[in-house]
Amino acid sequence: MTNVNRCAWCGDDPLYVAYHDEEWGVPCHDDRKLFEFVTLEGAQAGLSWITILRKRENYRRAFSDFDAHAIARYGERDVARLLADAGIIRNRLKIAATITNAQAFLDIQESFGSFDAYLWRFVDGRPIRNKWRKLADIPAETEIARTLSADMRKRGFKFFGPTICYAHMQAVGMVDDHVVGCYRHGRC
Repeated sequence: MTNVNRCAWCGDDPLYVAYHDEEWGVPCHDDRKLFEFVTLEGAQAGLSWITILRKRENYRRAFSDFDAHAIARYGERDVARLLADAGIIRNRLKIAATITNAQAFLDIQESFGSFDAYLWRFVDGRPIRNKWRKLADIPAETEIARTLSADMRKRGFKFFGPTICYAHMQAVGMVDDHVVGCYRHGRC
């Protein structure tokens, strides 16, 4: 599908195009996948998303395929192992945040039955379908993202401010921010 209109942000990198076409904006209700995006979005802070996409398989390997139960038990040996892993972003604060976030994630699962149930209640269980005309129209954060971010931070999450939270909402399909001219707009 090379002759279709896409959101300009994905460019022509095959990895980025596949992410745009197959994942971004598609509603996700799988807790492990939701935790994967919490982790990857936190790792992305200050970096480009394509950098994280290129390291995604390494993250899966390094972080127990995003098994929150396993990650929540990581100790100093695991942190040392991760800091030595050139396949991921070797930032001590981001690694520690992933462990803390796994623990907070499990607490939410226990309280709400699933992370999915917790997360999607912020959009009444249905994706918000925006009608942005151009990339510049898409906000970096919204009131819902600020509310969700504040609630998650109150529950112990790290590296999950409003901008990261909104990117997460877009990634997991809570928000459809494909621009109107994009072939994926309204199809997720």
